[in-house]
Amino acid sequence: MAQNPPLRWLEEIVMLLLVLGLAVFLGVHSTRVFADGWRTSMIQRLGEKPWKGLVAIASILGFALIVWGYGLARQDPVVLWPQPPVAMRHIAALLTLVAFVLLVAPYVPRNHFKARHPQVIGVKVWAFAHLVANNTLADVVLFGSFLLWAVLDFRSARRRERTLATVPPAGTVAMTSLNVAIGVVLWVAFAFWAHERWIGVAPMGVRG
Repeated sequence: MAQNPPLRWLEEIVMLLLVLGLAVFLGVHSTRVFADGWRTSMIQRLGEKPWKGLVAIASILGFALIVWGYGLARQDPVVLWPQPPVAMRHIAALLTLVAFVLLVAPYVPRNHFKARHPQVIGVKVWAFAHLVANNTLADVVLFGSFLLWAVLDFRSARRRERTLATVPPAGTVAMTSLNVAIGVVLWVAFAFWAHERWIGVAPMGVRG
């Protein structure tokens, strides 16, 4: 029996949802990178709180589109190359451990990581980890976009620091250790429990 032709239009719509979500989400987080002057003028015109409110609304909308588009794409994935070895998933999981430690750093006072934009570096590590462990078009679009954004955002932040001669805050061993402990605990919870339940994949091969 002849099979039905692939629904290319459906695949295009799914990818459009993902790309649109990325454009909205990363776009509103890129104004300081590509349109800092416009961002400043909008804050002055609207006020800081209304501006932050608009950014929050756009971020939520973009994130919802990303989740929707990526979830649909995973149901009928476009495979670009053979599945990476299982060991790559374990390497990616360990890289995300580093990412978790960095991602929580802005919220822990007086830690050593805070001096060099740890959240942006954490996004870089997180995105790279998922790129090396996955093999579909949706993965490349999603994680590649976040990696590119993080690289550009980090460069922009470092340029602003040099211009303003910003002095990084001092950190302490105790608060840095606390930062690492919080990151490890969150990573364990996510890697061994939440990732499978929320995304449907057990990254360490252990099902909770």
